[in-house]
Amino acid sequence: MEKTKKPPELLLYNTLAKQKQTFKPMSPGKVGMYVCGITPYDLSHIGHARAYVAFDVLFRYLEHLGYEVTYVRNFTDIDDKIINRANNLKLDPIALSARYCEEFHKDMKDLQCRSPTIEPRVSDHMEQIKKMIARIIENGCAYMLDGDVYFSVEKFPNYGRLSGRKGGDNKAGERVEVDIRKRNLADFALWKAKKPGEPSWESPWGPGRPGWHIECSAMSAEYLSHKFDIHGGGMDLEFPHHENEIAQSCAACPESEITYWVHNGFVVIGTPGSTSKMSKSSKFVTIREVTELYHPLALRYFLLGTHYRSPVNYSEPQMEIASEAAFYIYQTLQDCRDAVRAVGEGIEANSAKPRFSADGLESINKLNDDFEKRLSDDLHTPTILNATLQEGLRSMNSSISLLKKKVQKQKQELTLHYLTEMEKGVRRVLMVLGLLSDSPYPEVLQQLKDKALKRAGMSEDEVLQKIKERAEARKKKEFSKSDEIRSDLCARGIALMDDGKEDTIWRPCVSAFRSKLGQPTENE
Repeated sequence: MEKTKKPPELLLYNTLAKQKQTFKPMSPGKVGMYVCGITPYDLSHIGHARAYVAFDVLFRYLEHLGYEVTYVRNFTDIDDKIINRANNLKLDPIALSARYCEEFHKDMKDLQCRSPTIEPRVSDHMEQIKKMIARIIENGCAYMLDGDVYFSVEKFPNYGRLSGRKGGDNKAGERVEVDIRKRNLADFALWKAKKPGEPSWESPWGPGRPGWHIECSAMSAEYLSHKFDIHGGGMDLEFPHHENEIAQSCAACPESEITYWVHNGFVVIGTPGSTSKMSKSSKFVTIREVTELYHPLALRYFLLGTHYRSPVNYSEPQMEIASEAAFYIYQTLQDCRDAVRAVGEGIEANSAKPRFSADGLESINKLNDDFEKRLSDDLHTPTILNATLQEGLRSMNSSISLLKKKVQKQKQELTLHYLTEMEKGVRRVLMVLGLLSDSPYPEVLQQLKDKALKRAGMSEDEVLQKIKERAEARKKKEFSKSDEIRSDLCARGIALMDDGKEDTIWRPCVSAFRSKLGQPTENE
């Protein structure tokens, strides 16, 4: 094997600079990354999945490149929505949010998102928040109104440099309250005075709770200092949340600096021209609703199939395509293992070290090089899934077919070593993308099949009975009947595969696109 080439420089799109930039951390070999977390008052939707899968890939790839990463992702467990829902349910707001924090953890585990290094909650960081507010007041950038504390936007001349929007654009919305007492419409709350039916904490300004924006500034400073490398979140957070973070962080500490601001695009739902952003306040699909019918790997594959900065339109047909792609990956890996195991023992015993053909070595190196080249280009996962990985898998399948044939031992040996090395390469790609399951290949394949059966509304016994009926029809040369059985199953997402030895197996297929599958009829 050739020595692994040095990976290309990582380019990240920096919202602050409005362009892709070469990533250079503040401290050589170390990266600090803060990503805004969820407000836990309900089950998480696939818009959340989109954000945290994207930043999980960034986390994994930074570590793949050799960086020591401190990844901080918070929980906003104090918020109007949490309080309102808890009051409606007659529950303690902190207990309600804690429940949905745990539900979120289950979803992230299913999606194979690695746990952040630190996962702080607002309710545990009141002292840090109050100290930062006090510094902002001391520096003349905030004012008090009857127990409320507001940030004065006019005291920060650079307000708007992240989003390009000015304070006057900060209109009332789902988190922004209208308060006619404010000196400026754009001023935002750092501390909210206690109201009936709300949890509160003591402070120098009276009992109350923090505003939305201050929490992230305080917690990121606590764990990463006022200077760190990457701050991430959804594009909806660019303004006003991240704009306000910059203002209040700099007001508290003039030396505050975050080099790269990274934002992911929305998941939208609906037909083209009538799509809407996925959010809890509008139309949304929970992660659980999707993973009830589709393997979590299929959802992750679907999300990575669109560049993280672009909007992705969720639909069941696209999920079926992603599910079939996941099955193809794991079936190829399993077929590779089976083929190598079937012919490999005698050859491996006589091989001091692996040997590869020139074409095989080129293919192995291309997989590794293309993977790093594309991921280093602002995490371009779609080209990895649709080009780099597919090309590698097709090559593996061709070699698997060759290995099964009676070819000379030297060629078998070269093919064996090539497949072994390619499996390692594919696993490496899947590991960084978060698509490599801890479960053995056969278990993953069965899980994918079980989900397909659930979508089809069938049991495996029922599918096997249909296969038996089709086999009997073929023996009687009743090809129209056998075609009908096959087509009906295909319409339900079940593809029948004949191995040429009178055996038939089944696998999931894309039922929504069955007319495009081009399946031959029995008498063709």
